Amino acid sequence: MVLATNLGFPRIGPKRELKKAVESYWKGKSSQEELLEAGRAIRTRNWALQKEAGLDHIPSNDFSFYDQMLDMICTLGLVPKRYGFAGGNVDLDTYFAMARGAQKGGVDVTAMEMTKWFDTNYHYLVPELEQDAQPTLSSTKIFDEFEEAKAQGITTRPVLIGPITFLRLGKKQGAFEGCRCALLDKILPVYTQILQKLQAQGAEWVQIDEPCLSLDLPERYRAIYKDTFAKLREAAPGLKILLTTYFDGLRDNMDLAFSLPVDGVHLDLSNRAPHQYKDAIAMIPEGMHLSLGVVDGRNIWKNDLHNSLNVAEFVEGHIGKDRIMIAPSCSLLHTPVDLDSESTMDAELKSWLAFATQKLAEITTIAKGAREGRDAVAAALQASDAVQEDRRTSKRIHDDAVKSCVAGITPEMKKRNSPFAERQKVQHAALNLPLYPTTSIGSFPQTAEIRKARADFKKDMINEAAYKDAMKKEIGAVVDYQHKIGIDVLVHGEPERNDMVEYFGEQLKGFAFTKFGWVQSYGSRCVKPPIIFGDVSRPEPMTVEWSRYAQSLTDQIMKGMLTGPITILQWSFVRDDQPRGDTATQIALAIRDEVADLEKAGIRMIQIDEAAFREGLPLRKEDWKAYLDNAVENFRLTSCCVADETQIHTHMCYSEFNDVIKEVAAMDADVISIETSRSQMELLDAFVAFKYPNEIGPGVYDIHSPRVPTVEEMVDLLDKAKKVLDERQIWVNPDCGLKTRGWAEVEPALKNMVEAAHKMREKAKVSAAA
Repeated sequence: MVLATNLGFPRIGPKRELKKAVESYWKGKSSQEELLEAGRAIRTRNWALQKEAGLDHIPSNDFSFYDQMLDMICTLGLVPKRYGFAGGNVDLDTYFAMARGAQKGGVDVTAMEMTKWFDTNYHYLVPELEQDAQPTLSSTKIFDEFEEAKAQGITTRPVLIGPITFLRLGKKQGAFEGCRCALLDKILPVYTQILQKLQAQGAEWVQIDEPCLSLDLPERYRAIYKDTFAKLREAAPGLKILLTTYFDGLRDNMDLAFSLPVDGVHLDLSNRAPHQYKDAIAMIPEGMHLSLGVVDGRNIWKNDLHNSLNVAEFVEGHIGKDRIMIAPSCSLLHTPVDLDSESTMDAELKSWLAFATQKLAEITTIAKGAREGRDAVAAALQASDAVQEDRRTSKRIHDDAVKSCVAGITPEMKKRNSPFAERQKVQHAALNLPLYPTTSIGSFPQTAEIRKARADFKKDMINEAAYKDAMKKEIGAVVDYQHKIGIDVLVHGEPERNDMVEYFGEQLKGFAFTKFGWVQSYGSRCVKPPIIFGDVSRPEPMTVEWSRYAQSLTDQIMKGMLTGPITILQWSFVRDDQPRGDTATQIALAIRDEVADLEKAGIRMIQIDEAAFREGLPLRKEDWKAYLDNAVENFRLTSCCVADETQIHTHMCYSEFNDVIKEVAAMDADVISIETSRSQMELLDAFVAFKYPNEIGPGVYDIHSPRVPTVEEMVDLLDKAKKVLDERQIWVNPDCGLKTRGWAEVEPALKNMVEAAHKMREKAKVSAAA
């Protein structure tokens, strides 16, 4: 029988119930039991929803209070020594200290490093791998949730991060020598315990996620995978294993995947590798299940049921019905919870969309059609065909004026007037900044008052004049604060912006928005990605009024703040009817117009954030060049319309830059700021090895943690930067924007940052005098 299955469901709740519960606990406003009960309520709802949808395999252990990799770290007992873990089960406060750091009750520990989950906008906690680690089963979460679902009448398919993916995504610590997989012999006994206990509890299937099989792997990993899965198979011979791969095709790893002693293999059949099932049916062993990821788990467009059923029927003709599973391409974690919540959305647009809840219905419909024949789902197929035709022919999608602008792009539009070395001299003379100039990345804390003013304006509860007065009052307060502590380059704090992508999308043609389309970015941080449904253009200036006003309040430099085309693309749900690169170019032209208008308004420094530049890099190296060429050209198209005196900044979030440093340099931004505090400046290594010529702001304040770094910590980080960079290259700034932090943390942290910069200047004077 063809099975309807799922790999994971959003854990935030339809109205972000998890965010509210977790943050209430962090603030001491609710108890641990209240937090645990909130988690139980979300899980209960999710399982019931999937059961009602008709799924045959429903996942468990896909829920997390923060991050699934952090859950796996705790399950394996690989808690870094600084958290004082003494064994037993990892408690919630230790768990959250690992995620966020802690600074209370005499405890002061930094958070674990965080980075992007493959090429998504989801962040995971990076395992810290010590060579002398002694893994031990230190969490009962996976077992507790399995029993919890059983009490609800559901035998779930527990989900585990696979051992090889877990180690490959970790970072070696200290004097660790050799391959990270040297720890396999230590962690596999814990995996064995987990599988054996799940089998004893009555689990029939377990899902082991190994997305690293979609990456370029060293040859030695073939033997490592085979040995590892042989041991897992031997550990619990009565438990069926589904090997889950996603985010790209298996390509040269396909024969490896199908050679492993597992009971099923999942394929991501979304638009990155839609045809890989044809290679799979030639390799799949007799008796093995094939899980077809035909429903896109990373985008929100309705499934073309006709095409998906074609795939299922093709595979069925080769291996039969009894070995097929219908599934999303990956966990539905990356999609919003329920489209039905969008009661005010434009009806035509809404008819094109499917969120996680609706995708469950698509999965069961495809499975039913494959199982019982097309007549059994004739009405659904007819409706699906109508939706696809409506999107293809809708006049609201295509704009001839935008296509004409794209056709008119010339090579000269992607070049600055002078090389960086010449621009730098002009800028230093014009801007007259000290060594170690201080600035921030853009946003300041978004207080309840700011959010209320924005919400009231959207609901027509206050008029435009009252709204603008509220925003200008906040801008004035932020400017005054920066004056007070002595920051060199000011920002206006962005009180008018709900999100760094959504704000711009709301003012661009071709974008649409949701009210409850939240997805998890990390921990309690949720974002509401815009929907790019058509050709993109800028009807009018978007930020000029606010930047001009902020500049009028100071004689110092006020930095204009924009989001770049690749980040807007990566952090949106993107139309799938044209190449992503074409959409990026349309966005680049729109942002270019804004850059030019900011310069005309007297803004001498403009930051164009490309936080997602590295995130968008394809998983396979053979695909890198096309992406990088497009990303660099579109940044240059955006930024190369200004005079030499105008300084262009960019900002990039957690990234490993070694593989893309040439392309980062080719972007030709005058200054780049990067997140380095959690990695203790390790991310600077790529810039040093490359001899990156432009200026760099390595982050010295981890804004993803509530703890306030000391002056000494920041000076230590800047000393590390000074050892490998010329002092004239170094800027001093936080890791990222301050929107998610509170003023109680931000005020002392920025004051310490400014003091750290002053100490570095004093050291430079002493050194020069000597």
